[in-house]
Amino acid sequence: MSFEQPEDFRLYVREWEEKIGAFIELKEEPGKSGRPPRRSACPEEAAALVRDMPFAVKDNIAVKGFSLSCGSKLLDGFRSPYTATAALKLQDAGAVVIGKTNLDEFGMGSSTDNSALKQTNNPWDTSRVPGGSSGGSAAAVAAGIVPFALGSDTGGSVRQPAAFCGVAGLKPTYGAVSRYGLVAYASSLEGIGILADSAARARAVFACMRGRDPMDDTSGDPPDGAPPLYPGAQSVAGLTVGVLSPETVARAAASAAAGNAALEIAAQAAELEDEVRRGFELAKERFAALGCSLKEVDIPGLKYGVAAYYTIAAAEASANLARFDGIRYGRRPPCAENPDELIDRTREAGFGAEVKLRILLGTFVLRSGFQDRYYLRAQKIRAEIKANFEALLGGDDYREKPGANRVDAVLLPVFPSRAFGRGPSSLSAFAQKAADLYTCCANLAGLPAISFPASVEGGLPVGVQLLGRAFSEARLLDFAEAYEAAHPFPHPPGYRAFWS
Repeated sequence: MSFEQPEDFRLYVREWEEKIGAFIELKEEPGKSGRPPRRSACPEEAAALVRDMPFAVKDNIAVKGFSLSCGSKLLDGFRSPYTATAALKLQDAGAVVIGKTNLDEFGMGSSTDNSALKQTNNPWDTSRVPGGSSGGSAAAVAAGIVPFALGSDTGGSVRQPAAFCGVAGLKPTYGAVSRYGLVAYASSLEGIGILADSAARARAVFACMRGRDPMDDTSGDPPDGAPPLYPGAQSVAGLTVGVLSPETVARAAASAAAGNAALEIAAQAAELEDEVRRGFELAKERFAALGCSLKEVDIPGLKYGVAAYYTIAAAEASANLARFDGIRYGRRPPCAENPDELIDRTREAGFGAEVKLRILLGTFVLRSGFQDRYYLRAQKIRAEIKANFEALLGGDDYREKPGANRVDAVLLPVFPSRAFGRGPSSLSAFAQKAADLYTCCANLAGLPAISFPASVEGGLPVGVQLLGRAFSEARLLDFAEAYEAAHPFPHPPGYRAFWS
């Protein structure tokens, strides 16, 4: 049904928001989009699932007149003067922005606890985190406050919170969706992604957002031969799913860690808890029951993925965040004797500990004499990982003949644990980074990936993810929709849907 803001919906939103704290800014009376749907290039099949629907936007994506805080004290209170292309296309299709969601500061984290502005809780268990950095968007969708929300994915920041909260999380191919209006953290890795209540809704939102944007030179249209998004979901019977098993990943991590105490701890952090292992095995059984062929695969460069990812991401963050100096925008200190002191005091007071850590790390790996040792080596690993995936899945040139040993998608876990708690039960910051092993390689290779709930174990959702070749979002969504049709996505206690 259309979103008409009934009183019981407003009460429902208030009750949930008090419990989970998903929003930095929430408008109870957003009104209509104000943009005629006829201006949209969104296919009608997609527009039907988007038109008049409320949606939320992660607060590092610009929406005119709304907050653009990036979860940081430095930008608290800043209002965006323009709207990101992705959000604008959805508004043109008739969707309505109702608020901006909480996130780890500048997208740096796996829990949303790195936000400087508020705490966000998991709708399944409010003592646990919603994941990060798009935790606010995932929590809002899981609670039924919105049917879909926008997030950003730099190393898993859409897929991991989607898995923790039991919703669909789509990370598109790098360049498939314009990044114009996304506050830059690691420009070559990140993109705007989708969190949705169903795979069909994720398909519709992506269909409305994708395409070349003259405001973003890294954006582009899908090549000829790429799978079409519509008409709808296609059968997955007879397709081949490559399985990157947890055992394969664990062996790779252990081999990379030999003799290094820190890397051995990282390898241990990547080991799956029993509930996640059960969910992953169940997903394999269910895909087989859908008629898919399963094939064990390996990615030789995977064991170096986390190290390469954090080296590149930190280097790009140190450059991108240099613009936050308190001169053009950002909260300034009450006084400063000179420009250098102004910048120092602005960043000292405005940036949180995690942001400062990554800026310092990035500055270190870009220093003269260190680039070859760290940054350039990380870029070589990145190229190897991309080549590994292309050998399995195929490249972005759909004119080439299919390879004999190719698979249609790669199945792997999203995160080693379900949503973790705070305090003594929390994962350490180091363990959270090590656990990005399962998600960061899609960003290094620029490939699309989708996560969705495989099952509920111990009262919490367990997610799995599928990676595909470049611009194969339609195929990934086919897999997710087929799985969802046979095994409907779960919802937390108290969930209600106010739309179809």
